Amino acid sequence: MNKHVYIVRHGQTEFNRLGIVQGSGVDSSLNEVGKMQARAFYEHYRSVGFDAILTSTLRRTHETMAHFIKDELPWEQFAEINEISWGTHEGKTSTPDMHLQYKEVTEAWNAGDFDARLEGAESAREMGDRLSRFVDLLSQRPEERILVCSHGRAMRALMCLLSGKSLQEMNTFKHHNTGLYKAAYQEQQYTFLLENDIAHLEHLNIKQD
Repeated sequence: MNKHVYIVRHGQTEFNRLGIVQGSGVDSSLNEVGKMQARAFYEHYRSVGFDAILTSTLRRTHETMAHFIKDELPWEQFAEINEISWGTHEGKTSTPDMHLQYKEVTEAWNAGDFDARLEGAESAREMGDRLSRFVDLLSQRPEERILVCSHGRAMRALMCLLSGKSLQEMNTFKHHNTGLYKAAYQEQQYTFLLENDIAHLEHLNIKQD
């Protein structure tokens, strides 16, 4: 079977625009720019003929996929692809001290310490474990064209898992709002055909983050 998986980050939220930490604990909606991005993605990819839409359980992914869902495509939600929990940082504008804590944790992950975490937060290992369950499910699904909508840090980890890389390499994967990763799945391996592609946004002339 020739399976293609399209994985897209949600559209912009006001929290994104203002630099406020969201994580899994802040269930925000798309702002006007995010809605424009979602519409542009839909118009660009509506003709693909997706067999299934898989989103996280968070509202910003549902709203990004709203046009496809309104077309009555099969839609399922998975907590396994929710954004990482950033613990006590969630809902707050990043301060220099918060940024330092974040940097220390991500540098620990880059060094292979996947149990490092912010206060009250999820570790990279915990996030990786739940994403691995999703990858197993994804690989077993019978559909040939699957559209997945998730979140920035979760997608970085997901790309590592799909490509067989260590979570130490998370930061090598970029993620614009509605940036698309497209992968072909053959002989139990994923091969990336597009990485963080935002061609569908070129006509909007808006700042990407």
